[in-house]
This record gives sequence, C-alpha cells and structure tokens, in this order.
Amino acid sequence: MKFKELVGLVESDLYRYTGKVSKTLFLRNITFNPGFKYSFWMRVCAYLAERRFCKYSAYWVARFFYARYGYTYAIEIPVDTQIGSGLLIVHIGGIVVHSNVVIGNNVSISQGVTLGAAYRGTRQGCPVIGDDVYIGPGAKVFGHIRIGNNVAIGANSVVTKDVPDNAVVVGVPGQVISYRGSQGYVANRFHD
Repeated sequence: MKFKELVGLVESDLYRYTGKVSKTLFLRNITFNPGFKYSFWMRVCAYLAERRFCKYSAYWVARFFYARYGYTYAIEIPVDTQIGSGLLIVHIGGIVVHSNVVIGNNVSISQGVTLGAAYRGTRQGCPVIGDDVYIGPGAKVFGHIRIGNNVAIGANSVVTKDVPDNAVVVGVPGQVISYRGSQGYVANRFHD
C-alpha cells in the first residue's frame, strides 16, 4: 500500500461518518469518534507493517493505539484483514472479525457483529462481504459464503448461506425477505 492509498482509505472512512472530508472534521473525529479512531489506527498499522524501516519504530506506536482502542471499544478486527474503502463502524462494542474475511467498499458494521470462520461442513472458511452492505446489531455471518452487493442484514440474524445482491436478510437462520437492498441503511456512500 502506498501513502496516497492510505490517505484515500482514511478519507473514505471519514466521509462515511460525516459526508464531507476536511482537516477540521478529521481532527474532531480522531479525537471524539470511537469507530473512526479505531479504523484510523487499524489502517495506519496495516500501512506501517509493510514498511521495513517503520515496522521496527513507528509501527509499534501505531500498534499501541490500535490495541488500546480495540480493548477500550471492544472491537477486534485484525490489521491484515482485507477491507475496502469507506468502512463505517456504526456503534462500538463486541465486534469480532476473522482475519481471512474480505470486506468490500462502503460496509457498515454495527455493535455485536461477528464475521467468522466455519471449521467443518461444506462451507469451511470465511465470508466475502460485497459493496454497500449494512450489517445490523448482533448479526453473525459464518462460513465460506458470499454476501452480495447492496445487502442489508437485519439485527441478530445468523447468516450461513450465500446472499444475492440487493437482498434483505433477517432471522435465524437468515432468510431473504425482500430485494429492497441496503438503500437508506448505508449513508454517505463513498465513490472514487
């Protein structure tokens, strides 16, 4: 990852929270917004981990803040997780993401969400989350499945099967109840 890409990712995350990008908004959000603060340090750690010189100096400072905020806000998203632009952590607390999960652009993750691996059965592995996806509070997504683009996953749903584009999924096990998608749930979509 180049420095310009890091700046682009941070700006895209900021845009998801505020609908704008400015230095003032950055300073306000890096100070007072737990979700943005966590994602910022996660992105910085991922960038610095790829730099040989920084890996043994600045990386550990960034890693300290990343670990501190992860512990404080109860968020566990590994630095090496593949995450697209425009990540929005809607509310903090109880968010766990496996390092092999792939998350697309403009994804909104609420509190209590688990994106995890399945270790047996036909769907062993981790989910691939598409673009413009809303994952509601308490939702669990497990196994080697694909969540399509523009999908809304309802609160406390358990999703263990592929979800097509534009679907709304609710329940245990998760069932498609409509094809209205995530329109209205994914605010401030960031587009390059």
